[in-house]
Amino acid sequence: MSFELLALLSGCFIAAFCSGLAGFAFNLVAAGILYHWVTPQEIAPVLVLGSLLIQSVTLRVVWPSIRWPVLKPYVFAGVLGTPFGVWALSVVEARVIVAGIGILLVGYAGFMLARIALRLSPPKLSAGPRADAVVGFLAGALGGIGGFSGALPSMWTDVKGLRKDEARAIFQPFIVVMQIIAAAGLAYAGFFTLETGKTLLIALPALALGTWLGMRAYRVIPAEGFRLVLLGLLFLSGLSLVV
Repeated sequence: MSFELLALLSGCFIAAFCSGLAGFAFNLVAAGILYHWVTPQEIAPVLVLGSLLIQSVTLRVVWPSIRWPVLKPYVFAGVLGTPFGVWALSVVEARVIVAGIGILLVGYAGFMLARIALRLSPPKLSAGPRADAVVGFLAGALGGIGGFSGALPSMWTDVKGLRKDEARAIFQPFIVVMQIIAAAGLAYAGFFTLETGKTLLIALPALALGTWLGMRAYRVIPAEGFRLVLLGLLFLSGLSLVV
């Protein structure tokens, strides 16, 4: 087994396990590992489809809580933003994208860790559908780059002071829709190749096993403690991509 193949399987397994346990961050964890050996252009389709598979499995949990009128501004704006992300993936140098995702990792994990460390109560920011649409547009653009559509809505719902179930009922279905749009955009732009299909098939067992073990571990591992470890790993992974 080559080192590149081992890195792919390990990265997908770890990311799927984290997503199955914590309910988020598959793409962020996978990118923090795989971007050291694979270019964003090569791995983007695998990240998008892998995330879509995992989120589709767990979507049924939040389905009854989804409020479509609330979700609508995010989704409509996200659909408009996704093509910009796919375009950026086509024209921007790989090292620039890697650095940008590193900054996203550091910013996201740093924000969440600071909130926890300072024990700040949710600010309950009052913002309407227009602000939600701006977040959706930017998240859609990040989704087009490599499926990173969940980070901004996760931060935004936290800033708005939404309950955990309310937040997941927004960003989880949003991620699924954005991954479908991103996959279509990447296919249209020519990022899906025969090699991509082979890579996804090779990674599929690692994705399935990681997700299954993560969902089982959720029952026995304290979620908040694991979340702290995961955010710390995301922060360090982001630094390693930037430095």
